[in-house]
Amino acid sequence: MGVTRHGRTDRLDLLDPTLREWECTVLASDAEGIVLDRSAFYPGGGGQPPDHGVLLWNGVQTRIEGTRKGDDLYLLPAEGALLPPVGTQVTGAVEDERRTLLMRTHSGLHVLCGVVFRDFGALVTGGNMEPGEARMDFNLPEVPGDFKARLEELVNAEVAADRQVVTKVLGRDEALSLPDIIRTQSNLIPADEQEIRIVDIVGLDVQADGGTHVASTASVGQVQVLKVESKGKANRRVRVRLV
Repeated sequence: MGVTRHGRTDRLDLLDPTLREWECTVLASDAEGIVLDRSAFYPGGGGQPPDHGVLLWNGVQTRIEGTRKGDDLYLLPAEGALLPPVGTQVTGAVEDERRTLLMRTHSGLHVLCGVVFRDFGALVTGGNMEPGEARMDFNLPEVPGDFKARLEELVNAEVAADRQVVTKVLGRDEALSLPDIIRTQSNLIPADEQEIRIVDIVGLDVQADGGTHVASTASVGQVQVLKVESKGKANRRVRVRLV
């Protein structure tokens, strides 16, 4: 399907993660959901939850509360919401506060991942995020006694360094030739995916990723490491929030 297109929908969210409002046309509208020709709603994936927002049409406001991925991207309306008919010209609008906080959180997790890989040699075994808070699991059998405080200091030093966050799309072979491009213990890239989106926190972290991000690490804000938990013999769970 390509990185910036899913089914019949052009993915504006990946072309411009700062876009919050746009014009589009309804291609399908039924119990399965609403399909647009162009959409800036992030559909969810890679641990990042889907966007919320609205569709505005003919004086009606249809609340969107999620997305289902299939052959198309099906926007999921709130229960009881009116559905715009096929062919309707609508204005899409993403909820800015939620999306922006998710972008900051996601970029903050990449900083965390980059620091742990660089300084402790550990790969990611799992993770999850909500707006402003998240957890990330690492294959890290041994940690020093001051790990929590040290990790917070190292992460915030990289945030303050105001490193540029650059995204690009590469062919599969070129992307996979990059060293350490897979930062998860298991390779989660589908075998038939011929284009791979790369997120590069310049000078710190380069990895395959499909989410939305801020333009520089300074936009992440302060990161607080809340807790480091043991989740098995070699697994450590790091819980963080933005403050």
